[in-house]
Amino acid sequence: MRDINERLNYLIQTVPAKAGQYSEQEFSVRLDGRWSKKEILGHLCDSASNNCHRFIRIQFEKQPFVIVPYNQNNWVLIQDYQGMPLIEIISLWTVLNRHILRVIARIPEEKLGYVCDLGDNESCTLLEWVQDYLRHLEHHLKQIFGTPEL
Repeated sequence: MRDINERLNYLIQTVPAKAGQYSEQEFSVRLDGRWSKKEILGHLCDSASNNCHRFIRIQFEKQPFVIVPYNQNNWVLIQDYQGMPLIEIISLWTVLNRHILRVIARIPEEKLGYVCDLGDNESCTLLEWVQDYLRHLEHHLKQIFGTPEL
């Protein structure tokens, strides 16, 4: 968990400055007819919001905890990240991930093995779910910034 916490903390420190190097217009261009960089960052806000609740609930609700998916496209569309000022999306992303860092830093060791039901006879542990959150985050940051390292 220490590596995860350190990496997430590093991203929280670097992503806002990196994103601030781009113009509003550069972040608003749709990539291959799909989401713009603003919408991808907004999607990461949605991911943080949903997963923060999951990280807490997995620890206290009936096991295995059933992971309920959400419609990512509708979340991005309804919240209009494309029309939102980039600075607001960056601020939201930063605050949500600071909060996630606080939450995951306080997960007791014995709860990291709690089971999450992903459906279709698939499952993972809470630790694996946290690791996947970071992998997902880094995947989309690479889409935004075009580099694996920030």
